[in-house]
Amino acid sequence: MTFPSGTILGYPRIGRRRELKRAIESHWAGDLDEAGLQAAAAELRSRTRARLAELGLGTRDSAIPESFSFYDQVLDAIVTLGALPARFADLRAEDGRIPLSAYFTAARGDRERAPLEMTKWFDTNYHYLVPEIGPEMVFSLSDRRVVDQVREARNEGYLTRPVLVGPVTFLALAKATAGAPDGYRPLDRLSDVLPVYREVLSELQDAGAEWVQLDEPALVSQSLGYDDDELAAAAQVAYAALGAGSARPSLLVAAPYGQLSDAAWRTVAAAPIEAIALDLTRGQVPAAVPGLTEKTLVGGVIDGRNVWRGDLEAAWERLERLGELGAAQVSVGTSTSLQHVPHDVDDEPDLDPRLASWLAFADQKTGQVTALARALENGRESARDEFAAASAAWRDRQSAPGVRDGKVRERLASRTSESARRVPYATRLSAQEDLDLPLLPTTTIGSFPQTAEIRRARAARLSGDLSDAEYDGFLRDEIARVIALQEDLGLDVLVHGEAERNDMVQYFAENLDGFAVTRNGWVQSYGSRATRPSILWGDVSRPGPITVRWSEYAQSLTSRPVKGMLTGPVTILAWSFVRDDQTLRETADQVALALRDEIADLEEAGIRIVQVDEPALRELLPLQKAAQPEYLDWSVGSFLLATAGARPETQIHTHLCYSEFDVVIEAIAALDADVTSIEAARSGGEVVADIAAAGFAHGVGPGVYDIHSPRVPSADEIATTLEVATAALPLRQLWVNPDCGLKTRGYAETVEALRNLVVATTTARARTTQSA
Repeated sequence: MTFPSGTILGYPRIGRRRELKRAIESHWAGDLDEAGLQAAAAELRSRTRARLAELGLGTRDSAIPESFSFYDQVLDAIVTLGALPARFADLRAEDGRIPLSAYFTAARGDRERAPLEMTKWFDTNYHYLVPEIGPEMVFSLSDRRVVDQVREARNEGYLTRPVLVGPVTFLALAKATAGAPDGYRPLDRLSDVLPVYREVLSELQDAGAEWVQLDEPALVSQSLGYDDDELAAAAQVAYAALGAGSARPSLLVAAPYGQLSDAAWRTVAAAPIEAIALDLTRGQVPAAVPGLTEKTLVGGVIDGRNVWRGDLEAAWERLERLGELGAAQVSVGTSTSLQHVPHDVDDEPDLDPRLASWLAFADQKTGQVTALARALENGRESARDEFAAASAAWRDRQSAPGVRDGKVRERLASRTSESARRVPYATRLSAQEDLDLPLLPTTTIGSFPQTAEIRRARAARLSGDLSDAEYDGFLRDEIARVIALQEDLGLDVLVHGEAERNDMVQYFAENLDGFAVTRNGWVQSYGSRATRPSILWGDVSRPGPITVRWSEYAQSLTSRPVKGMLTGPVTILAWSFVRDDQTLRETADQVALALRDEIADLEEAGIRIVQVDEPALRELLPLQKAAQPEYLDWSVGSFLLATAGARPETQIHTHLCYSEFDVVIEAIAALDADVTSIEAARSGGEVVADIAAAGFAHGVGPGVYDIHSPRVPSADEIATTLEVATAALPLRQLWVNPDCGLKTRGYAETVEALRNLVVATTTARARTTQSA
């Protein structure tokens, strides 16, 4: 089956105005029944297909991917394969089908059931739900939505290409269930899961699919606990089985997010599949190997993860080199799914036109793919105008004012190594004793619920319906209410709640030079949640204080310490679209110097505790082990540059969430924060053992409340989590806090959960006193 000359590996699925988010959350609230939700989702899929056809992807050649999800592509695979853990077994329908209500319960939990664990998808800011696979798991085809969507598309006149998480990646991402035998690994179940994949492929062919895309990013990663040879061997078994026989569509195996290992490359090249998609933005054109003469190679030369317009000349050169490998066909594609970028630059009227000319969102990237595809089909001259425009935009970007700021670069060049070191921790600990904190201090991570009233006030200010003075008055009232609430709850270290912040990165981007923000640039983070990553286009500097007045005001309302809240340099980079014309190290250090100045101003305002959040520290860790030491060196260095100017009596906190931390425990220690809060609730406190084993000596707050679910943990449940922590770590080190900020939660559940947190902590303190 001939593959299209150009395609994308996936498309944003939440909608240009977050239509899917609104429909799903309305359904969760009971305001929209399942039929209404299904209709809204079908309408969104229909508009997506029509838009991609309008942008030049063929309607009858499988160029349009069918990559929709109600929540998460890994969760889709879980329910398709019937791989829900036993605690959800009673939610199945009588015929074994897993209904949509069970799908959402697995994602969000309920009062009886904890949700599936959540962590970052490779080195992106997207979160996936972790499969729990034990030796007792029975796999069966339990959901056919992907088949139904192919039929839906055909009824509309489109021949689409369904996208599934591949079997090797599905199992490599999974965790073993509690009680699994020593030495058991989910990848051991490969032979059991393959028959269900074959059944799905057969049904997809019956539905009219000519091609199916199987995403196998595990084959580019060395961070999943399996070595290159193990993953390659698994891929050999998987694709020998899936490629056998004729009762299936043609198979495209995609390897996004990096470079295939040599073993994996040789394996997929020799496998009985029809096409291989390679990421040629984070990987190189591989060497020629046997097995390619009857295959299509899809060159992922258009970056699916950043928003720059890119260099079509360089992309064309990579496609030409790919053509030298002897494949039957070379096609052009994106490096990854476009789910990581916003929809459309033309939907951003507030962006400076010059900056906008440097950018390509999902629609523009699709246009670049179709231009290169036309060049492959008809010769390079057929896309001459697109090549010339891309080159002109690149040249203009290099010479534009603000891209390089001499003062910023001079300051960075003149810093000394001593400027990135604080006095020893023991000295700081002594200097901070007058904070007079109890055993097991309680706190939250920073944000409190962003209510409808807060969002309306912010919108009214932007529209001019609320004056600056009126808006400031509103914020003062909100901060005073949040401080009083925390005092009533009995928390020890308070926060001002961040009512003035729309987003923990965008707020700083709006107040730092070198950034731009978007109006409609939404990107899915997890489930129904989306962020608007800022665009870091030039050298970064701080025109003036950013957070000081609200922290100072909050501290004036209470005798308890209030944390100043900053977002760290690595996270600001990870959750922005960052310039690609210099190293991340240079950019991170520019941000760090701006934050260093902010910490100094917070200290002058009387703030004794400053939290510099780095939830993305693990997220950016390179997938290849050889590149990890350099990354950890500059990422830790940028944090130290930001915080090392703090006085000994200033307690520096940091926060990390929703990642596997075992591989970066040493780096977390090297951050030298006085207190580190870290996600632990959804994973059952697994990280505590890693912290203890590493000999971590500073303060640590393993999260006891999973805020990514509406589920409220009981005081007894929190007490159990605390028992795990107190059994593993000295009491003097431990803090008690939620996993993450409370921005996405409602006040009723937040207050109930925090009351339970305080009750559990009080019980733990009493137990400690009695045992002493």
